[in-house]
Amino acid sequence: MRDAQLTINRSALLHNLRQVKLAAPHAKVLAMVKADAYGHGALVVADTLSPHVDALGVAFLEEALALRMAGIRCPIAILEGVFSADELAAALSAQCYLVVHQPAQIALLHDYRGDLDTRVWLKIDSGMHRLGFSPQAAIDAYQQLNALAVVKEIILTSHFACADDLQSAKTRQQIAVFEQLSQALPITLAKSIANSAGILAWPETHYQWVRPGIMLYGSSPFADKTASELKLQPVMTLSSRLIAIQQIKTGETVGYGSTWQATQDTRLGVVAMGYGDGYPRHIGRDTCVLINGQRAAIVGRVSMDMMTVDITHISAERGDAVLLWGDGLTADEIAASANTISYELFCQATTRAERFVV
Repeated sequence: MRDAQLTINRSALLHNLRQVKLAAPHAKVLAMVKADAYGHGALVVADTLSPHVDALGVAFLEEALALRMAGIRCPIAILEGVFSADELAAALSAQCYLVVHQPAQIALLHDYRGDLDTRVWLKIDSGMHRLGFSPQAAIDAYQQLNALAVVKEIILTSHFACADDLQSAKTRQQIAVFEQLSQALPITLAKSIANSAGILAWPETHYQWVRPGIMLYGSSPFADKTASELKLQPVMTLSSRLIAIQQIKTGETVGYGSTWQATQDTRLGVVAMGYGDGYPRHIGRDTCVLINGQRAAIVGRVSMDMMTVDITHISAERGDAVLLWGDGLTADEIAASANTISYELFCQATTRAERFVV
């Protein structure tokens, strides 16, 4: 059996949800489980969160239908909406909320002739410039939706571009656009714009719904604040074992391309973990793993199935557990070393690592 393991901690997930509710106690929670719950496993995450949240968020219809087929009954919002009459019928049958961000989606709802209805999240482009109606077009979009029997409720929504950067003026600009549009509508609608960064740093944007994503999984949305400082716990642990130990001499090289050369006689540990398991090949120099609570630097290139670490100055033997990320060595730290973000690490974890839920 392969030694690589990926463990999902339900208790940590629920702890992080409590931090969401402490930060935004008066808002409903739309919990993001798109992209296989950021690589954590959509079904196990949805099953854990469903009794405690008001809705789940997925990217597209197939993600919603997979959860319904697995027995998840919690309301589900489809963030990209639907794009055909067949998709609309399937989404309504599955009792999904629909994000509407373009005229063609209003036309689909207008042409619907069934007897089902849904809550529509009317998406406004407040400055992200990815999806959504312009503020000038939004009032007309609202009036069209409001006239349709299939539309049970309209919730006004948008998405932050820079909420994780507290020095950026962009977020206040987006809030102003969102507020001005809300005030221009003939009635007051429930609103939603706060992602994880918004929940933690922009309390004035909590409104009636918040949409936590990365903070649920125990990572910080901010470059200058750690998950621990935000009282978040890691939900995913990636681990393996030392499968061999090698002694090399001063001047000898290690791994593909001979990119690392020993400056002294070195004791090397070989870890059953590689980019085939989802660990980034382009990891930076001096990135560490944890062995028996001790840091050991990765040396040489990460290969498909294995990596090598310098264990000269630590206590380690063949068979010892190796932590790649988790409690004590955060995915945020590893992501920074790989010049990426924890979201990508989580989503790239492959099925080769045996999965456990605790």
